[in-house]
Formats: sequence, C-alpha cells, structure tokens
Amino acid sequence: MDCKVGDNDELWQILRDEVKTVAGEEPVLASYFHAAVLGHDSLESALAYALASLLGSDVVPALTLSHVIAEGFADDPRITERMRRDLLAHYERDPACDRHYIPLLYFKGFQALQAYRIGHWLWQRGRRGMAIYIQSRVSEIFAVDIHPAAQIGGGVMLDHATGLVVGETAVIGDDVSILHAVTLGGTGNESGERHPKIRRGVLISAGAKILGNIIVGEGARIGAGSLVLDPVPAHCTVAGVPARIVGGLMDTVPALDMDHSINGNGETGDNGKADIS
Repeated sequence: MDCKVGDNDELWQILRDEVKTVAGEEPVLASYFHAAVLGHDSLESALAYALASLLGSDVVPALTLSHVIAEGFADDPRITERMRRDLLAHYERDPACDRHYIPLLYFKGFQALQAYRIGHWLWQRGRRGMAIYIQSRVSEIFAVDIHPAAQIGGGVMLDHATGLVVGETAVIGDDVSILHAVTLGGTGNESGERHPKIRRGVLISAGAKILGNIIVGEGARIGAGSLVLDPVPAHCTVAGVPARIVGGLMDTVPALDMDHSINGNGETGDNGKADIS
C-alpha cells in the first residue's frame, strides 16, 4: 500500500471507512469512534489524540501532550512514515488484526512504539526531561519500557508487548517483529555501547533475553525463552539457555512470516546443533 501523507493518504481513508462501518454495527461506540477517528482530518491527528488520551496526567494534561506529539509529527516526517509502516506491519503479520484501525485504537505495542518515537524526537532535540517523562508514562500505562535514546526503524511490530524492555544503546532495524516479555538489555558490567543491535527482518519470540553489545544478524530468529549472550549469524535460528544455533540457514524472512517453530519450513541445510560463537 502507498502510505502517502495528505489529501491522498490511502491508509487514512481505508481506516476511516472501516471505523464508519464498525460505528454503524455498534452504535454504543459511535461517539467514541467519532472522537477518536472520524472527527480528525489526518492519521497524525487521530494518533496524537489517542496517545494523549492514554498518557495524559495531572502533571502533563492530555491537551498539552497532544500539542507536543503534533509538534513532533510536524517537525520530523520520518516519524509518521515509520508509524504508517508499523501499522501496516500489524495488519499484515498479526492474524488477530483484521482491520487497519485496530492497532491505532487498541494495540498497546503499536501505541507504545509511537510514543517512543515522540520521546526519541524529544531526546534528539535536547528535551530529555520530557523524553524521560514520556518513557515513564509508557512504562506505567503499557508495561513497555523503551529508552528514548534507542534507535528503532520502521515496519516494526511489537506483538502484545507486555514486559518489553529496550535499553539505551539498543538498535532495532526495519521490518522486525518482537513479542512480549523480550529484553534487549546490557550485561550489567558495561558502559557506552552495551545493548544489542537487531538487524532487519529478525523475529524475536516471547520471553527471549538478548544481553550485551552483540549483533543479531539480518533475518535471524530467536526462539521463545532463549538467553542470547553471543552474536547471532544472519538467517539462523537460535534457541535455548544459553542460546545455540539450531537447524540450517533460512531462506525466508521470519519477522514477516511469523513462523516461530524451531525447524520452520524456510530452513535449508542440516539439522545439527552448534554453538553461536
């Protein structure tokens, strides 16, 4: 889909049409849908409203927060471009997401990621107090803790997202899928660059812990509950505590097909096991 911004924003028009249909099917929610979507003139405006409504507080009221979010959207077009890619990632990869509006209104992984994007924008512009405040509110409301200095690409899906922790020097590339209870953390005895670097197309299954300044190669897959302490080669599957390579090389992109099996259909080669290092 062409994710254009402005009068010809196809994604926004599709989303509005969906909400109109659902509002007709469930009149009790009609006023909510109007306030959250139909009363806005852009996807950016609707998202600013949604995030501010969820994260506003006595300290920073929702109206004030919505202005901060709108300022970020207007200042850096990369935020909204990546946001659209994130929304489509949910629609295309999550079988529970059968309409485009659902991540915008209901998926806290999507919402937490977009709040991080505003926090990152603030961090880069020296407004670190506000960036940390938003991080704290996201952690409190969504149980998702992403440091605003972390670097995250577009087309990222945070599925369920509860318990996700992403450290200060972590890097997450484009088209990555991450499930709940994942930690991209340090080993506790480092300074400077101390968090993982996740390359494009990686799938990180539920409960995985990836620790230290290590690279997880492009198109790799991390098994559920794994403890990863060493670099992971591209297009490999690792699993276990500590994690080891299992199976052969994959010729698919696991983040896109969401195949969590240890020996998925996309693998070629032998089925032996080896250390990551």
